[in-house]
Amino acid sequence: MSQFVRALGMMSGTSMDGIDLAVIETDGKAVVRTGATAFRPYKEAERSAIRAALADARHVATRSDRTEAMREAEELVTSAHVEIVRDFQTRFRDDVLPLDVIGFHGQTVFHDPSRRLTIQLGNADRLARENGVPVVTDLRIADVEAGGEGAPLVPVYHRAMAQSACRDLPLAIVNIGGVANITWIGSAENNLVAFDTGPGNALIDDCVHRRTGAEMDRGGALAAMGVVDEGLVATWLANPYFERMPPKSLDRDAFTCTGAEKLTLEDSCATLTAFTAASIAKGISVLKGGVKQLIVVGGGAHNPVLMAMLEHRCRIPVLTGDAIGWDPDFVEAQAFAYLAVRSLKGLPITFPGTTGAPEPLTAGRLARP
Repeated sequence: MSQFVRALGMMSGTSMDGIDLAVIETDGKAVVRTGATAFRPYKEAERSAIRAALADARHVATRSDRTEAMREAEELVTSAHVEIVRDFQTRFRDDVLPLDVIGFHGQTVFHDPSRRLTIQLGNADRLARENGVPVVTDLRIADVEAGGEGAPLVPVYHRAMAQSACRDLPLAIVNIGGVANITWIGSAENNLVAFDTGPGNALIDDCVHRRTGAEMDRGGALAAMGVVDEGLVATWLANPYFERMPPKSLDRDAFTCTGAEKLTLEDSCATLTAFTAASIAKGISVLKGGVKQLIVVGGGAHNPVLMAMLEHRCRIPVLTGDAIGWDPDFVEAQAFAYLAVRSLKGLPITFPGTTGAPEPLTAGRLARP
């Protein structure tokens, strides 16, 4: 295999907003050149199918089990990925072809490392066959089966980004998707700590969807009009998860946040947003190496109310990824392209400090066209 690989990464996160695509060229180590990106929103029928699959997936015994709702969602998710890859290759032909590999995350519908079970929907064999490109998938499985958390997977890419950007260390990067996770990068080689800090956007999105039918509190507009119920935030922060030391990870629906339903929509959004910010701040407080700066990527970076709450609660400089030349919307998609290349080269993608794996582990299954 040549030193540099052109890879397409695909990410459909727990926020269920749609599919992110990003091309990178990399040696699988520190050198990363980013390229074209695209986003394909999920249709409402697709989101509804995924929500039904989320409910069913909590009751299955193995990752290969499929209820009728899960099979329907998997078919729709796969078709959406096939469609957007085909469109992407057509639109960006001169910039992205030929592709050497696709990194395919799939749609997570259940994640419980205590049961050594993580379920992502999506047919990688069909994706490879219909798009004519090898696909690396199942990137969480080996770690979970070895007793690791299977998440977060992005830290090794965060480290490559920080090295490429020559950022001062120690540095913390927070990705705020459906769930929020943090990567701490120390100055020593392989000095990585990562874990899910708590909720990201999922609780806010679900609240808005239940009450209005909209998909999110866009730009934090509703939260900006509300008042935070600090008593509820303190109650939710008493959840035992926040006392566990990392590595640790979460399912999308790990928190119920009882009491939010009694607030007005605006106050509920403000309070749930504050809970996300407070749980991230609590996560930062357990990092023993200190943090000079917090860089935020993911959908949460577009919520100015959340960003202001983070700065207030963390008491350190908070920047969005775009402020330093990163595209916060596509870091995870780029990461899965990067992880696919590392998988092909037999390089580790999870580590004791990021997932609790017993040793650095590579992972992934290769589906050929």
